[in-house]
Amino acid sequence: MNFSVIIDNFHLYWEGLGLTIELVSLSLLLGIFIAIPCAVLATLKNPFYSIPVFAFSYFFRGTPLLIQIYLIYYGLGQFDWIKASIFWHFLREAYWCALLAFTLNTAAYTIEILRGTIVSMPIGEIEAAKAFGMSPTLIYRRIILPSALRRALPAYGNEVIFMLHASSLASVITLIDITGAARIVNSRFYMPYEAFLTAGAFYLVLTFTLVFSFKYLEKRWLSYL
Repeated sequence: MNFSVIIDNFHLYWEGLGLTIELVSLSLLLGIFIAIPCAVLATLKNPFYSIPVFAFSYFFRGTPLLIQIYLIYYGLGQFDWIKASIFWHFLREAYWCALLAFTLNTAAYTIEILRGTIVSMPIGEIEAAKAFGMSPTLIYRRIILPSALRRALPAYGNEVIFMLHASSLASVITLIDITGAARIVNSRFYMPYEAFLTAGAFYLVLTFTLVFSFKYLEKRWLSYL
């Protein structure tokens, strides 16, 4: 195996690493901001609020992320009203299309994670809050959501790792992330093992970093359980 090729093109992987971290971080941040209020709406008994959330969640969890990327990147351009809108300035760029697809996808999975922890909330904690005279809004803000977010941490850690691995699909729409860098190296030198093993090593380091980070957070925030 000729690793001198990898050393000579290491800057491509380094730039791809930066783009991967940026896409994953932004999509997770935006996704959880979408997921928290939607998870609350999904637990309500009013179908006017819960059905649209369930429809959104089922669509993005029930279709492959690659299809979603294609629909956004290639599909939206066929609608004249989108091309005439102010959003076309962003949607014509591969970066923003990938970020949108990743955000909506991770939001859908995070909604279900949070909804599950909210509905499994111990009833005793809620009754105790009511006994103290807390309003429903205050109960959600001080009791239900903090507890749900802590208990959702193990499942959400898996979602973050899944999102990291899924971000490799950004390379199919011309973005040069870690996988995109490996594809460039392979296309230039026809060395798939060297190119993709190096990409795999980058993903492995990132994955283990996330695993140990979430293990630390679980030990710190879930010790009372």
